[in-house]
Amino acid sequence: MDGELYSRQLYVLGLPAMQRIRGANVLLSGLRGLGAEVAKNLVLMGVGSLTLHDPHPTCWADLAAQFFLSEESLGRSRAEASHALLAQLNEAVQISVHTGDITEDLLLAFQVVVLTDSELEEQLKVGAFCHEHGVHFLVAETRGLVGRLFCDFGEDFIVEDPTEVEPVTAAIQDISQGLPGIVTLRGDTNRHPFNDGDLVTFSGIEGMVELNSCSPQPVRVQKDGSLEIGDTTAFSRYLRGGVVTEVKMPKTVRHKSLDIALLQPRVVAQNSQELQRAHCLHRAFHALHKFQQLHGRLPKPWDPVDAETVVGLAQSLEPLKGTKEESLDEALLRRIALSSAGTLSPMAAILGGVAAQEVLKAISRKFMPLDQWLYFDALECLPEDEALLPNPEDCRLRNCRYDGQIAVFGTGFQEKLSCQHYLLVGAGAIGCEMLKGFALVGLGVGANGGVTVADMDHIERSNLSRQFLFRPQDIGRPKAEVAVTAAQRLNPDLNVTSCTCPLDPTTEHIYGDDFFSRVDGAVAALDSFEARHYVAARCTHYLRPLLEAGTRGTRGSASVFVPNVTDAYKGPASAAASEGASYPLTGTSVLAMDRTTLLRQVMGVLKMRPRTWQDCVAWALGHWQLCFHDGIVLQDGTLFWSGSKRCPQPLQFDPNQGMHFLYVLAAANLYSQMHGLPGSRDQTALRELLRLLPEPDSAHPNLISADTLTPQLRELQESLEDWSKGPPLKPVLFGKEDDDNFHEDFVVAASNLRAQNYGILLVSRAQIKQTVGQIIPAVATSTAVVAGLLGLELYKVVSGPRPLSTFRQSYLHLAENYFIRSVPSAPALQSFHHLKWTCWCRLKVPAGQPERTLESLLAHIQKEYGLKVKMLLHGQAVLYSLTYQVSPKPPPIPGSQNWFGK
Repeated sequence: MDGELYSRQLYVLGLPAMQRIRGANVLLSGLRGLGAEVAKNLVLMGVGSLTLHDPHPTCWADLAAQFFLSEESLGRSRAEASHALLAQLNEAVQISVHTGDITEDLLLAFQVVVLTDSELEEQLKVGAFCHEHGVHFLVAETRGLVGRLFCDFGEDFIVEDPTEVEPVTAAIQDISQGLPGIVTLRGDTNRHPFNDGDLVTFSGIEGMVELNSCSPQPVRVQKDGSLEIGDTTAFSRYLRGGVVTEVKMPKTVRHKSLDIALLQPRVVAQNSQELQRAHCLHRAFHALHKFQQLHGRLPKPWDPVDAETVVGLAQSLEPLKGTKEESLDEALLRRIALSSAGTLSPMAAILGGVAAQEVLKAISRKFMPLDQWLYFDALECLPEDEALLPNPEDCRLRNCRYDGQIAVFGTGFQEKLSCQHYLLVGAGAIGCEMLKGFALVGLGVGANGGVTVADMDHIERSNLSRQFLFRPQDIGRPKAEVAVTAAQRLNPDLNVTSCTCPLDPTTEHIYGDDFFSRVDGAVAALDSFEARHYVAARCTHYLRPLLEAGTRGTRGSASVFVPNVTDAYKGPASAAASEGASYPLTGTSVLAMDRTTLLRQVMGVLKMRPRTWQDCVAWALGHWQLCFHDGIVLQDGTLFWSGSKRCPQPLQFDPNQGMHFLYVLAAANLYSQMHGLPGSRDQTALRELLRLLPEPDSAHPNLISADTLTPQLRELQESLEDWSKGPPLKPVLFGKEDDDNFHEDFVVAASNLRAQNYGILLVSRAQIKQTVGQIIPAVATSTAVVAGLLGLELYKVVSGPRPLSTFRQSYLHLAENYFIRSVPSAPALQSFHHLKWTCWCRLKVPAGQPERTLESLLAHIQKEYGLKVKMLLHGQAVLYSLTYQVSPKPPPIPGSQNWFGK
């Protein structure tokens, strides 16, 4: 297992699930856009082997969503043409092409079979065989702006880990003896969301040790947050300590075969309206398959005759069983049929991301699978006005790479896309997906269009499992430059440039008036809320639409902000809420120390400069003694814990205890690095050295007493001459990517030793690395889905003015099959006297009147409305609007440098 490559997704899936994924064999049939998305995600995430099947020749319409194909692929088998580029994504995945028919013997060689471009007859045949023989089976389909996914994992599929969240843990304050026993928890019980019926285990309890060895116990949650457990009458009296931990229990899922599920669909839906719409989509897909069976093709783009035939076929289908019979929405069926011949990259990305996640669920048995059916539609991308819908001539095939998209939106819309100029901020995982989408839809390919990619980061190995435009040979190179080159390979007509300068207040001379006057919109693919706020503020300032997305594990969100239509971006404002927010450090800040204490510590370090590796070990041993034994009590004997604070227990140094030994090994090596001395990894030699060293001194190894401070200063002055002969001290900066530099070892040992002091449950190396390294758990699947959702909003923004009701904010949690799309909020309305405005409004001088000076403008405002000048500084939106019109250049936006000064 390549821990560095898969580091981000290991935090999502865990090692056991990843090991199952690495050993799995998957068959994927159908390599159009949807199949390419499924394949890309599975290969990036490290599936053991992937067999491709698609003997059909590449056609022009495929290029609208299939990023492994190009004009040179026309006429070649889609599977064979995709093989080489797909293999470049991950050399650890075995990829092969099956050129024959799908036979029963072939199916038995795989754990999972996925069909993405097959007729209903084949789906039923393959599905029946897989259900009978225990092969997990999926069908994924898109038709224009609608898509669906079907899963059959068998009638007794066991999910070993149903949720993404870590088990709940809580420290114990007290346990009563009685029937029932009552467990009182420490701290705010609202932070420990145990539920009635949860199973828990106990560990680290002193006194009532019988609970430490008990099997999982059910609990009932009391009003005060305490937990009611079984009979503790015969147990020993509780003394102290202990942790209660939730046990995640397996769940069994029972799936029906496709032939049964077609007539008894179980659909993911949030309410009855969504359920009714899903049933209508279910019948629409069935009718489209019937049409294809009868005519050997899909309905022609925007052909009214073909569309009416599909509507009739849907109405003639056998009623669904187990559902309340509702009249079919003929208008919905008609729009589906009219646009069904198209192939769209955003739809492929969304369904491909979800389908790949379901494949991983089948393999790893981690997270709950879909309840068989998922339906998704984005028909709101089409114009609401019937008169603005495309016509058959506008959507006919033109033998160009955008044929699949033209079949849905027409050539006029394709021309609009080509003239757009967009700013993409961030070329990481979401940025790579968005850039792929731009290339496929033809954004900025015209003479006046283009894309600017801004990112100052460089490629690391851990990026390669999600950021699919990068390859191992690109490690160390700027992300923006590599992403631009890769995007041009996807579509040579794409006008795209890179910029490695940061987008922040220091570069407003680059990203200023001239730049934003040429930009039609922006996409924020960033990993911090601070950066998102800045980009959003620039878009609000220049009245430009913003598309924004983010992920964390299998969770994701996608949002759109349109001038004068939606509200502006209002993400979390505090740095602590950011994905990239730093964690508090253990230790005392130098700036927070008083000068005497700081001088004492510095003098202690300088006076005790080590000369040898043994000196470094002696220092590390003394430091261990201070931190985990003597430091429990202050030097004057005063306890630093009191009241409700938990009483810590001092540790006794034992070199045979793993964490004790690791702390000294890491600390001694870090100390030697700081002093320019050679360290040592020889653990046998270190154990022998520790045996020979005297017991650690209880005095602080790096602290000079206050009483001897003045005499020591004289000694220090003399010893500094000797210091000047040696190498200068080297600060050791924490590095999260190198597992061999002792940084992570030191933090792991220090954290768990302090946890032992307090009787707190120890944490794994992976958890500690995630915390101190500020690592955001991430997987390719959720990244692909949110990028696809942004692609749909891009269609709406580019198409021209449209009502708020057609835009969507999206939230998803793939691990728990949670999908929410809602209409965004309208702009918040502000008012003063008879004036009303939103964040998008700008103060304009009436036609025919001269430009005002700031002095005359403020005088007019004060006279007309009685608004004092000082009030203008209270509402930054008001000041912002006023100064925008009277300044020769826009003022810096709120949050940038010298805002109030200017």
